[in-house]
Formats: sequence, structure tokens, C-alpha cells
Amino acid sequence: MARIISIDYGRARCGIAATDTLQIIANGLTTVPTSKLMDFLRDYTSREAVECIVVGYPRQADYSDSENMRYVNAFVKQLHRQMPDMKIELYDERFTSVLAHRTMIDAGIGRMARRNKALVDEISATIILQSYLESKKYNTRP
Repeated sequence: MARIISIDYGRARCGIAATDTLQIIANGLTTVPTSKLMDFLRDYTSREAVECIVVGYPRQADYSDSENMRYVNAFVKQLHRQMPDMKIELYDERFTSVLAHRTMIDAGIGRMARRNKALVDEISATIILQSYLESKKYNTRP
């Protein structure tokens, strides 16, 4: 089986996570500057078989699009142009930053380390991907 990767897209940097080859567990990969994201994706997909790229869909609590959605839409269009054969899906990312902070606290990560926005982005990408996997497993896509 091929991997699934997820992206917590941000204007400055993006968190990246990937599944194992059996698509059971999501693991954080890295955080990359947004300006280098396409290079990273091209390099990663040339080395690893990737079935799908899941991009966090930024919504407000009331399900309306967030301010960041216009940047995500532009990125997804670029991704379709650069990788036309790749399956790309948007997945609701509401509250992932809050969940990432909660995960860091629960894991005993210190206060200074929790200020590391790159780590928060990577954990957020992992949460997006694990939620996506669970929804696929139970066919409960929002």
C-alpha cells in the first residue's frame, strides 16, 4: 500500500504528517517553510509511494471558511497543476491547534517547547491525518 500524507497549511510554514505503508497510524514528519513546500512534496513523492494528500480545510466553528481558506485554495490549485495524477482531499481542521496543545501538555512537553509553532503545526498535521484515517475507516466524513 502507498502512504497518505497530510498538510497543515500555513502562510509561513506547513506541518506534514504521513501514514505507515498499511495506512494505520499517522506520524509527524516535519515542518517546512511554505515557500519550500512544493519542493518537499516533489522530493518526498519521488522517494515514497503516496496515494493521497490530505490538506487541512480551515473552517470557523460555524462551518464557514476561515480567512486562511483563500491561501489553501490557491495552494490546492497549484498542487493539482504540479501533481495532476495525485488524489487530493480537503479535511476539516477545526480545533487541531487546540488539540495539538492539549496533546503536548498530556505528553508532558514543557512550556517553552509548547511555544514551538513548528512542533504545533506538525502535531496538527498528525491529528488531521489520524482523524482522516478514522473517518475513512468508519466512513464518517464531515
